[in-house]
Order: sequence, then structure tokens, then C-alpha cells
Amino acid sequence: MPILRLPRIPAGEITDEPVYRDRRRLLAAFAASPLLGAVSGCAEAEPPPPPKTAISSADAKAGFRTDEELTRYEDITTYNNFYEFGTDKGDPSRAAKTLRTSPWSVAVDGECARPGRVALEDLLHGLAPQERVYRLRCVEGWSMVIPWLGVPLGDVLKRFEPTSRAKYVAFTTLADPKQMPGIRYRSINWPYREGLRIDEAMHPLTLLATGLYGKPLPQQNGAPLRLVVPWKYGFKSIKSIVAIRFAERMPPTAWHDLQPSEYGFFSNVNPDVDHPRWSQKTERRIAGSKSKLFAGRIPTRPFNGYAEQVAAMYAGMDLRKWY
Repeated sequence: MPILRLPRIPAGEITDEPVYRDRRRLLAAFAASPLLGAVSGCAEAEPPPPPKTAISSADAKAGFRTDEELTRYEDITTYNNFYEFGTDKGDPSRAAKTLRTSPWSVAVDGECARPGRVALEDLLHGLAPQERVYRLRCVEGWSMVIPWLGVPLGDVLKRFEPTSRAKYVAFTTLADPKQMPGIRYRSINWPYREGLRIDEAMHPLTLLATGLYGKPLPQQNGAPLRLVVPWKYGFKSIKSIVAIRFAERMPPTAWHDLQPSEYGFFSNVNPDVDHPRWSQKTERRIAGSKSKLFAGRIPTRPFNGYAEQVAAMYAGMDLRKWY
């Protein structure tokens, strides 16, 4: 696979925590430093809470931000599903420090005019990171509100000039047993794979995240590059991406391959379609000072509350069949 040679810019310094108190200064600093998401292991302390800034009507209408109470950094980074590092919620925060996130590259191929392997800094070159405050709904019935930093996936994919035959986009996670102890056990068919329909991948809400809470992504949260698709269950938001493929046919995905009756390809959040083993009508919100175990339950909304932005993509589809 050819190495794509794109313009390179030098990495800037990592943004200090106090910068996050000023959103405009933070985004300006991140825009000057696209390598920031590739640096890991420097986000141990909990950042200060974000400023109580007003949400613009445009951001709210687009779904880019919510004024709901944020989940604590401590909970976001210690309550994780990342089976490559273990199946318990606390395993990734303990074991993922072995993950090396720099240098990092992504192989892009399939139905596109410009395939190749791209260094992470080149993949993100010239794209100013954006702050997005999204709800995250896990298929297991719990949820968080997370302030991400990243770039729209569609802006990245366009650089590879997908052809008219590109109907889907497939993603693959790193699978290295030397760095990822969970790979030694066949809990799923490694490597972890996920996919989106091309219109879903190009949707403005779909984000390639490189940070959260104004800091680089920790390893346990999918450093240095993960997908965030806020209207779908969390397992669609694949972590530590090393390959992207444009495909004509629906690609195989890890959880669907393992249990197709439980984990559909689309996996849009739908309170009216229960998991075979539990209800999806409510969720346990992990936010603020509430503990993970005793947080109250709230009603789950169709498309995780993003129906206004995304429901039109599924007009005419039977969302019970295409779950």
C-alpha cells in the first residue's frame, strides 16, 4: 500500500489544563496542533469543569452541544468497554497503559481514488478540531454526556475521493497481543471491526475524536483516534482505528458476527426495540457527582435524542428489522 505524502506541519505543545477554562483559547490552541490527539499518557488528573457558556441556537439545532450535566472525567476514564484490555469495566483503565499511540498511521483502501497509509498527523492536517458535547448511550443500558474534541469524519473521508461504488465505510481496531492483553482471549473474533453506511459516515454529527475534556484521548478511551456516532449504541464508536475501507457491500462487524440477533448492523438507539435480554426503554445516566452504581434511570429517546438531525436517513426503513 502506498504511503500518502501530505503536507506536514510541526506538532505544537500539549495544551495546559487551565486553557480549557476558556473555550475559544482552547480551540485555537488545538487548531494549531493536530498532533495533540496522538499523544497519550498525560491525562491522569481530572480537568477542571468546563465553563458554563451559553449554547448557541445553531449548535443546539445541529445537535453539536447539549446543556445536560457532564459525566465526570474520572468516570469517563475508569468505566469503559474495551475488550482488547479486558471484559470488566475497570480493566481498560488499568491495562491500557501498554498501548503505544505514537507513531500512529491509518491504512485507507477500497472504493476510493486515493488509497494509502497515512500518518495520523497527515490524516488530520489542516482540520481544526471542534468541541462536541454528545450523549453516549451504551447498549447495556447506561449513558454518559461527554465533551469530545475531534474533526468531522466526512471531512477526512473526502480527502480519499470515495467513488460512486462506496456504499459503506468499514473500520478496524488495532489488534496487538503484546500491547492488548485481552487479544489473547477469543471473547470476539479479533480484530474489532465496525461499519457505517456512507451517508451515516458523512453526516455532520459523526466525529473522529482525538480528545475529551480538553485533553488527548486516554488509551482506555480509544487513543489516539476513535469514532463517535452519537445516535447509535456505543459499540458502533470503534476505538484505536488503524484501517478504513470504502466498500460496496455491507461490511462484517464484530458484535454482529458474534450475536446477530442481539447486535444489528445499524444499532440505532431505539427504546421500542429491546435487547433480547433486557429493556432499552430507560438508561442509567452517569453524570455529575452521582455514582456509577446508583445513578437514577431516565427515559431513552429515539436515536438517543438526535432524531431531528438523523431520522430522515432511515425514512421508509423498518427499524425493528434493521435494528
